[in-house]
Amino acid sequence: MKRFLAPGRDVPASFVVFLVAMPLSLGIAVASGAPVEAGLIAAIVGGIVVGVLGGSPLQVSGPAAGLTVIVASMIETYGWRATCAITMCAGLLQIGLGACRVARTALAVSPAVVHGMLAGVGVVLILSQLHIVLGGSPQHSALANLTDLPRQILSQHSLAVFLGVLTIAVLLLWERSPWRRVPAPLVAVATATAVAWFGGFDVPRVDLPESLLVHWGPPSLPQVRIQDLVGAVVAVALVAGVESLLCSVAVDRMRPVGVPRSDLDRELVGQGAGNFVSGLLGGLPVAGVVVRSTTNVRAGALTRGSTVLHGAWVLVLALSCGAVLERIPLSALAALLVALGLRMIDRSHLRGLRPHRETLTYWVTMGGVVVLGLGEGVLVGVGLAACLALRRLTRVSVRTEQRDGRWHVVVEGSLTFLGVPKLTAALAEVPPGAPVDLDLDVDFMDNAAFDAIHTWRVSHERLGGRVDIDEIHESWYESAMTGESSPPRKSAGSSRWWAPWANRNRSQLEPLEEASPREILLAGVREYHGSTARLVRPIMAELSMAQTPDHLFITCVDSRVVPNLITASGPGDLFITRNVGNLVPRYGARVPDDSVMASVEYATSVLNVRTITVCGHSMCGAMAGVLAGGSETEHLPQLSNWLKHANHSLDRFLHQPGPEGPETPLARLCQVNVMQQLENLLTYPWLKRRVELGELELVGMYLDLATAKVHILDPEQSRFLTVPDSVGPPGDRPARSGDKSQGATASPA
Repeated sequence: MKRFLAPGRDVPASFVVFLVAMPLSLGIAVASGAPVEAGLIAAIVGGIVVGVLGGSPLQVSGPAAGLTVIVASMIETYGWRATCAITMCAGLLQIGLGACRVARTALAVSPAVVHGMLAGVGVVLILSQLHIVLGGSPQHSALANLTDLPRQILSQHSLAVFLGVLTIAVLLLWERSPWRRVPAPLVAVATATAVAWFGGFDVPRVDLPESLLVHWGPPSLPQVRIQDLVGAVVAVALVAGVESLLCSVAVDRMRPVGVPRSDLDRELVGQGAGNFVSGLLGGLPVAGVVVRSTTNVRAGALTRGSTVLHGAWVLVLALSCGAVLERIPLSALAALLVALGLRMIDRSHLRGLRPHRETLTYWVTMGGVVVLGLGEGVLVGVGLAACLALRRLTRVSVRTEQRDGRWHVVVEGSLTFLGVPKLTAALAEVPPGAPVDLDLDVDFMDNAAFDAIHTWRVSHERLGGRVDIDEIHESWYESAMTGESSPPRKSAGSSRWWAPWANRNRSQLEPLEEASPREILLAGVREYHGSTARLVRPIMAELSMAQTPDHLFITCVDSRVVPNLITASGPGDLFITRNVGNLVPRYGARVPDDSVMASVEYATSVLNVRTITVCGHSMCGAMAGVLAGGSETEHLPQLSNWLKHANHSLDRFLHQPGPEGPETPLARLCQVNVMQQLENLLTYPWLKRRVELGELELVGMYLDLATAKVHILDPEQSRFLTVPDSVGPPGDRPARSGDKSQGATASPA
């Protein structure tokens, strides 16, 4: 059964998240103009209700800065109790959408719009909270805040300014300190509170009521036009829902081994339940929050128990430590939100958008949110993104050239009536009677385009020319000619990319018996250029500026082990180190070799990888040589010298019980060797410290060549477990290496 709580990892992680959530929840409530306790109620409900019912085990929900602008506008327009009623209705709408299983549809919103929206909210948040930091009051709009800011800067020099600047300074310095494991927001707010307390500063502070529900009243819908009410409900539901789903996807990329992927539909239902309960109890709208969720993962959480416990800690503190919370200066919370707003304007997103030419959508959405408002700005951004997408979808490229006495015309893109003028102009350049190769690499062709091509072809062949039409992917022209109404068939693709050269259809390669190894290699490169390069070019162009892998993969040089194949990974996913026997020399080894640890050091210190995997395999020649006592490699001095690093594996194989499952001594040694190399990594003090702090995870893998099955090491049981065949609901019983039940779930490594 799935665990609800891993006490050793989840309890400390929940406390770290609680320390981050407390000041942020209070600050967001103040920035929204809601009662202060509304932020605490939302944090409690987001932790407990969404934590139990949601579909993302490690995501932490609560009041989100991205909803601040919407909530502030609703409170100003409808009042607080009506805002709570709108929050409840938004929750019901989210539950309905989740029940209809439309969560994936919400992810169809362009990331450029989402990031632009968050950046716009960040700007609005900064402009409003700067006034509080300066000791004044925010204006009614972002533009008014901006125009009034110079006057505020020149006229306000109170103690509140000092506390706000102090909070930001502590935030920046603490995140670069050796003690950054303690959350910087907590330290910054605590420092400002202590200075204000002991200094006797007369500044506005948090005004917390005696009870969380002292201001509670039944939520009531406002007496306004139904379309205005529906618009407010939809705005809260969609913005909170999309933000939560995007956060779930981001957390999935960071989740440790063994933690299941998020169920987005269930997560949307959980968020809806959280919003309904939060609105009912008088809390702010809740959503999945990236800051708290990433903190939860980095703190080492393994189950949803961490999220639930964080909500419980907020409840305990709110009930027992109200006097302490009331000492917090409002300017410190405002400064905290200024820093949070700056983080929402994340320029790193622009690096990902720039290669796809989507930065315009980002800036327009951001500007629209600041100038027009959240809903209007998002609509402008969505409209621009749709127009740009339509323009790209109808873009067509036509190239003509003459070589070897023939004309070559290449058409790429979506061939619609919009591209007919460009196409006919290019075809008009072909002289009458000339032989023509017309390559149609198009993903769509409408009737106008087909008619233009066919009319030209008939005319050209009537004048003595010959036209050879080659449809590279989909047979749109052929289908139109034959009147076939079924979807266009895919043309025969190239042979399977993962098959060895000797096993593949070599229609485009030289025959094996006649080709030299160099010719075979070059023929493979030509096949790559002809069929694969253009498909991966957008990915490689994006990765060409920087690599950001999350995994260091240490494996054997054996040609039968293909890391990207057995992990279904692509360019930029794995930082791979290979050597004979997938060995890691121990710290202070007699036979020094820095090559492996140089890769480990670079991967962890420069690339910030979070996982190191050591992958061994069956029938390993290196382990066979070690098992034979070195007799097979004694005539190879360099190899013999290197294999001395496997002596600890051999000693462990001979004197300690090995993992269960392997039927042969060689297979058992291959698995023991993986376990030993993981221990060798821990002999390096700096690396062991990172593992103990939860900043790095070590994983053991074993590939059985005969069955093509990958097994993962369970360190608690010291055995390798079969990874499930498919991505589905995991089974209840782990499968041992060699177990015939291949569909069981492996415990986390």
